[in-house]
Amino acid sequence: QDFDALKKQAATRDFKPVPLGLSASVTVKQRMRTLDSANVVAKLTGTDPKLKDEFVTYTAHWDHLGVGTPKNGDSIYNGAADNASGVAMVMEIARGFKAVSPAPKRSVLFIFVTAEEQGLLGSQYYADFPLYPLNKTVANTIIDGIIHWGRTSDLTVIGLGASDLDDYATAAAREQSRVLKADQEPEKGFYYRSDHFNFAKKGVPAFDPDAGIEFIGKPADYGRTKRDEYTTNDYHSPSDQVKPDWDLSGAAEDGRLFFAIGYRVANADKFPEWKPGNEFKSIRDKSLGK
Repeated sequence: QDFDALKKQAATRDFKPVPLGLSASVTVKQRMRTLDSANVVAKLTGTDPKLKDEFVTYTAHWDHLGVGTPKNGDSIYNGAADNASGVAMVMEIARGFKAVSPAPKRSVLFIFVTAEEQGLLGSQYYADFPLYPLNKTVANTIIDGIIHWGRTSDLTVIGLGASDLDDYATAAAREQSRVLKADQEPEKGFYYRSDHFNFAKKGVPAFDPDAGIEFIGKPADYGRTKRDEYTTNDYHSPSDQVKPDWDLSGAAEDGRLFFAIGYRVANADKFPEWKPGNEFKSIRDKSLGK
């Protein structure tokens, strides 16, 4: 076969599988074990007698890989950025909701899910067996890692344009003199790889933010360089631990933005909706009886 020709053809919608006339045998040996783990949920009850039975949710996964194959003599996979940092931010957002005045009209759930690294299992369990009805769950924001390289003039949104939550985010970002940007690596399918996806599949509008790439006072390629360094050196590795050069000023700014989105949704006159044509809109419309 002509690999280059097939590769070019595969990039078109007209591509059809090509028989290679080959066969292969594969033997896989695996060891399985069963573990019990738990989601952790905190609830802040809303102040409005009617709206308190509707829920704004924030989600972060608290699990990581535990003890695994040693790398450079270290077998503890700490998961500091992925995702202890996200858990910490959700806790700080919860602290903000507890202190803010006036308090939110709708209730707010802070959901710390387990077994994300094993295939989004904790969030899937919550979505299948929710504590509160998903047709009363107005929005979900996922925080799967925070930025630790300083402040940015932008915020990446995975799946930008999916729902009205992006409009809330645009307004909150504008107040910080920042802009939203689309996913810089769409080929990696990030929208379908984090816990918010299980909410989206049930029709709940889901907001999936990621670190910006335009770092204030840094070279244009700084963001991409730092992201690539993390992916190569620290992602799912024992070296994912808190480092002395972390700069959390950008994370604090992001946290205030995420808080603003949820607070405004919690007080809004109507539910945020999926944008027309979105793949999850019909599911939501059906759940709401539209």
